[in-house]
Order: sequence, then structure tokens, then C-alpha cells
Amino acid sequence: MFQDRYPLAFKLYPYEKSKDQDAPKAVRHPVVIVGGGPVGLATALDLGRQGIPALVLDDHEGIGMGSRAICFAKRTLDIANRYGCGAPMLEKGVVWNVGKVFQDDRQVFEFNLLPESGHRNPAFINLQQPYFEKFIFEKIRAEQDTGTPIEIRGKNRVDAVDVRQDHVVLTVATPDGPYDVEADWVIACDGASSPVRGMLDLGFEGRVFQDSFLIADIKMKSTDFPTERWFWFEPYFKSGASTLLHKQPDDVWRVDFQIGWDVDRAEEMKEENIRKRLDAMLGDDVDYEIVWSSIYTFQCRRMNKFRHGRVVFAGDAAHQVSPFGARGANSGIQDVDNLGWKLGLVIAGTAPENLLDTYDDERVFGADENILNSTRSTDFITPKSKASKGFRDAVLMLAEKYEFARPLVNSGRLSVPCTYDASRLNGPDHLPNGPDRTRVGSPCPDAPVAGGFLLDHLGTDFVLLAINTEAPEQIDIDGIKVRTVSVRTSDNPTGALAERYLGSEAQAVYLIRPDQHVTARGRVYTEDALRAALLKACGKD
Repeated sequence: MFQDRYPLAFKLYPYEKSKDQDAPKAVRHPVVIVGGGPVGLATALDLGRQGIPALVLDDHEGIGMGSRAICFAKRTLDIANRYGCGAPMLEKGVVWNVGKVFQDDRQVFEFNLLPESGHRNPAFINLQQPYFEKFIFEKIRAEQDTGTPIEIRGKNRVDAVDVRQDHVVLTVATPDGPYDVEADWVIACDGASSPVRGMLDLGFEGRVFQDSFLIADIKMKSTDFPTERWFWFEPYFKSGASTLLHKQPDDVWRVDFQIGWDVDRAEEMKEENIRKRLDAMLGDDVDYEIVWSSIYTFQCRRMNKFRHGRVVFAGDAAHQVSPFGARGANSGIQDVDNLGWKLGLVIAGTAPENLLDTYDDERVFGADENILNSTRSTDFITPKSKASKGFRDAVLMLAEKYEFARPLVNSGRLSVPCTYDASRLNGPDHLPNGPDRTRVGSPCPDAPVAGGFLLDHLGTDFVLLAINTEAPEQIDIDGIKVRTVSVRTSDNPTGALAERYLGSEAQAVYLIRPDQHVTARGRVYTEDALRAALLKACGKD
């Protein structure tokens, strides 16, 4: 009955029979998460750390082989830090800020994704997805040891979903036979093919791009390639119409070859044919081992809505983009970051259920932004007409010498968190001379503060950030607690805090959501202004 679709890299949660399987009737759980990938595990960790019991059902017993997602953005690392698992990711990952773009054998230009200092985390790390998931799991295991209510059941495959008015009934297949489990809320994190989405007869909207890309992860110690992102348009080594190169931990390198739509995939996946492409790129004298390979096709699609009653979709189950730009796993973790605190308030009874509709609003907006950027990248990388190819080649030619053309080069606009400018949760912006980058709706940038970094003090709950001004240390409004963080720019000699949060203002107060997005800002604290902004941010205005 059970067959693994791919071998395991880490067998972390082997099947064990649960008490639910012998219960006389279906046991009710507050939250059931379907899928034990990075998004599912992060969801469990987010909820569990709030004290909300979270049950993960996964059809495997651990983490699959193959690097799959490898580029994890600064925002993802900031979120992982808040969850307590960012440090091992950063230690294991390959840090990079610089990328280079080539056409044929000439360098067009290079870019730096984080040219400013004063951040704990870099622009990106490269880290194989199995490691990323393993570090989240290890944090879950540590949390379980202290009583955090998270349970993961391996080889528990969801075969049916019955959505009721106030709960969901799941039929689960196991090696010991099926059983039913009930959930107040179901979070579907079961990947691009999402069986849960299929069971509910919910589809995708968007484009499937007619092109094929061959991935090869290779292990090689001797190389002249630096720790940078290198992208070739029409590479001189003729291994594909475009090629992407990244370094990963453990002397592993990721190579993506654009090989065209009308190819024999079975033939292309033969090792000798993969080696022909690699040898042309690396040279015959480079010794390497192929550790994983795959062929994929771009899809830029999403569900019409991410919330369907008591079932909420996140990650690839809700939206898909091309891998150029590293927007898949990173946007999935931002889904969790957005959903976790909202579901926590709803379950605690301190916010109305319709707060979850703003998860749909904000993350559909985020998905559309990612799809737009991903589609533009794909169109630039794989032009489908003579006119578009002529434009692409002209841009690359001009970009080598002229600064104005470089922003037009699109080898994958890399993942950045979106700003929720139009969110219904946004309060007023009464800081007229404040920086645009920290306007209402934006994610908070990091900055050095006394004893560390600002983002270490933000998140998990609502925070009132008071800069060069006074505010109460602890505030409780309608059962919602607000923690005050007071900082002084005089303690920040680099000037980064003032530049990023004050602009030309002398002082400021920011109300910051649990996901570190700005929900309101002004010059001084007043209880009435805070109350109005907080209730709006919780869907209670």
C-alpha cells in the first residue's frame, strides 16, 4: 500500500501507531497540518510555540533526498531566527550576496543584494532543502522535550477530506489500516500536487511554460568558481540556452541547464548525457560526482483563494512559481509567518474568525507579486519570439557598459518580502517624514541596537517600538498584549537605526505585528491611537 516516491535523506519520524487509531470515535485536534515539508514543519513550530497543539500528518517518514530548494533569503532567515533555528542554518549554509551575469563568454555585470551593513543575516544562504527541514525538525524535537504540543506522524497519508461547518474530518491511511481524525482547522502544506486540493476539487490558475530545465547536483572539491550566483545567457560551453550555477554546503554545486521543450526526458536523464553537458561546462579534467538530478518545467499558478472554510492552503499547495528568483520555499515560509499569529489569535478567542480572511488577502497579493516577477524572469530568460529575443540581447549588450540597462537584465528577480500596502489591517501612518522602506505594511528591516540586532526584539507578539521617546512597558487591550521595546539612536553609532526608522524625524513609535510587519506609526504614543490601530490589526475594528 505504501511506496516511497523518493528515498529518504533523513528518517526522522518513523511510523508508530497512535492512540487515535484505536479510539472508539474520531479524536478532535485543534490544528492538523497535512504535509511534513518545510512549510508544514514551520507551521507546526509556529503554532506549537504559541501553545497551540499541532498535529502533522505526513505520508513519508522523514525528509527526501535531492536539494530541491537551495536559496533561502534573508527574510526566511529572519523568521527562522524568531523560531529559534536560524543559527544552525546560517552556520551550515553557504553565504552569498554577490551575483554575476554572463552572455556567451563575457561578463555583463555583477550585483550585490545587500550592499549595506547592520543586518544579522546575509541576503541569501545556499542550503539544501533536506538540511533546512532537518534544522526545523530538530528545533521541534527540542520544543517537544520542554512540553511544546507538537506531534508528527510518519506514514499517515490523508486519503479523504470532509469539510463540515465547524470542523474537518480526515480519513488517514497507515500500515495498520485507516482511521479518522477530526480537526478544528486543517492547514494543507502538501506540496505542488496537493492531494488535499485535489480532494476538494480546487484548481489552479496561471501559466505553464513550455520549456525544460535539467538540474544536476554535483560534488566536486577542485573548482575555480567562487561562492557567488553565476548565470549565463547563451553560454559559450553550449550546454543549454542558459545555465545557472550555485555553490551548496558539503562541496556540492547546483547546475541548471535550460534544455528546451521538445526533448526526450528519459534520454536527457541518462547519466552519460548529463555528463556531456557538465563536461562541456567544467572541462574534461574536472573530477565530480553526480549526487542528484531532475528535469522540471516552470509553472506560475495559484489557487483563486487560499482559505476554504476550515481548510487553509500554504506554500506550493497554494501557489507555484518558477525557481529562478528563489520564490518558492521563501514565499511558503512567509505564508506561515502571516498565518501563524492570526490563527493563534482566532483559536485563543481574542480575534474574530474573519481575521483569517486577511491571510487570504495578503498572501494572494504576495503570490501575485511573486508570479508577476517570476513570469517576467521566465519571459526574459526564455524569449518566445524574435522581437523579445532581440530586446533581451540588446539589453545584455548595453548592460555591460551602461548602468541604466542593468535593472532591465532579468536572470531571476530574487526573493524579497512584499509590502502589504493595501491591507485592511493597516493603521494610520502619522510619520510624514519617515522612511518609505518602513512605511505601514512593510516588513521591518534589521538594524544594530544595544546588545545585538533589532529584529531579535520584534515578532511573536505585538510590539510597540519606541525610538527616542517614552511608552508604557506593557500594554493590554481587550486581552491582546503589546510589549514595548524602547531604543535610542544615541546607542546606535552606525546611524542605521535612524536612517531606516526615523528619516528626518527626531523620534517615532511603531506598532509592529507578530510577523514583524509595520501596522501603524507616528511621532508619539497615545493610548487611543494604539487601541484603534491594534484593534484594526486584529480584525476587531
